[in-house]
Amino acid sequence: MAKKTKKIDTPIDQRETFVSIQKNFADSDLSVSEKLQTLYALQQADTEIDKILQLRGELPVEVEHLEAEIADLKAKSARIAEQIEAYTKSIAENKNNISDCDAQIEKYKSQLENVANSREYDSLNKEIENQGLLRQIAEKNIYETKEMIMNKKGEAEIVKEKISVRQDDLKAKKEELSTIVESTAKEEERLRAVRENCAAKIDARTMSAYERIRSSCNNHLAVVSVFNNDSCGGCFNTIAPQRLIDIASNKKMIICEYCGRILVNPDFE
Repeated sequence: MAKKTKKIDTPIDQRETFVSIQKNFADSDLSVSEKLQTLYALQQADTEIDKILQLRGELPVEVEHLEAEIADLKAKSARIAEQIEAYTKSIAENKNNISDCDAQIEKYKSQLENVANSREYDSLNKEIENQGLLRQIAEKNIYETKEMIMNKKGEAEIVKEKISVRQDDLKAKKEELSTIVESTAKEEERLRAVRENCAAKIDARTMSAYERIRSSCNNHLAVVSVFNNDSCGGCFNTIAPQRLIDIASNKKMIICEYCGRILVNPDFE
């Protein structure tokens, strides 16, 4: 008794097209006609889902960008607040330095009353002079730091206003998107159920080719019917008469020789 040869499944190549799977297209539990009809129904469902997504337009992307921008602005606002806090601490430290300088100057001045010689007198005056210079530096630092705080507070106000404007924009965009999603939710759910049902009937290799063709076309059409009785519904090039007969028979997978899409019987519509 002859042994049955076991069929070996080759790995799916993500570069595969309908042309490369044409030979084993009929190797399925579905007939060629049923498989073509299922593919066409899948394409129709995907086309309708695409239309729903087009209604949303750039809104999902705009919402995402606004959320990211607001997050960046809030982070910037937090950094400015930290800088203002650091400047405020610096002013407090310089004020303490001024108090220390004043105390040292008073101490050295009181010591001047009891100096024993000119050398000691000169030394104390030098210390008083140094403390005076340190006091001036601390005062200068306070003045400059206060200016920086004012600048940072102005910058913080600008950022705060930007956040407010962007939040208003985000609220409006979200409301608009929510309205569109809500109005199309039931239809989208129905179409996705149809899509899942069709996809479950199609083998993985055909689905891979289908998704690849769909993603490579501007109109996302991988399966099209004959247009105007003699042309490809995807690229609109004229189809040869014999190929039109084959398409009408529903017994073969016919690929458009110009664009690589599957051509199906117009009766499927």
